[in-house]
Amino acid sequence: MEAGGVADSFLSGACVLFTLGMFSTGLSDLRHMQRTRSVDSIQFLPFLTTDVNNLGWLSYGVLKGDGTLIIVNTVGAVLQTLYILAYLHYSPQKHAVLLQTAALLGVLLLGYGYFWLLVPDLEARLQQLGLFCSVFTISMYLSPLADLAKIIQTKSTQRLSFSLTIATLLSSTSWSIYGFRLRDPYITVPNLPGILTSLIRLGLFCKYPPEHDRKYRLLQT
Repeated sequence: MEAGGVADSFLSGACVLFTLGMFSTGLSDLRHMQRTRSVDSIQFLPFLTTDVNNLGWLSYGVLKGDGTLIIVNTVGAVLQTLYILAYLHYSPQKHAVLLQTAALLGVLLLGYGYFWLLVPDLEARLQQLGLFCSVFTISMYLSPLADLAKIIQTKSTQRLSFSLTIATLLSSTSWSIYGFRLRDPYITVPNLPGILTSLIRLGLFCKYPPEHDRKYRLLQT
């Protein structure tokens, strides 16, 4: 096998490994829900938006014939759906959860109808779907920045997951390189904010380590 083929295979494997590692961090929430039989402070929206994001990129991967995108987002969609079903089972506010799920799935179905029925040209469909997935992914990566002010105010990184931060950094970096290698800006560009936000979160972990959290809470009490 040529050097370029080996590098591409290694990069593809890294994308699959790191992204599935990122998705699997939700398994700790799943175990918590099963153990406590409640959802406590677990947030539902990240599961739902990630699932929709997976389904969007799965469609893009199928349209483009990209096996790496297909594998990652198929497994990701299955995992996120599992998290959603568990949340729905243990949540006392099932009506609100179902309403949010129906709303986002409705948007997804409208998007499918538009891309597959109103955009007959394959290349135009690929570009528009890629743009849609890119914008959605960027919004997902940037949305946690709203918590930064609260973290800085409380001087606590208790809200942040260190393992998820590392997994997101590795996943975003590998996908950015993968997209650059394929000359696909729809893959490269949306993962750059993932690198940026992960580095910001790592900086917060360095500034407010867990030991600092404990000392700060003791001073507050």
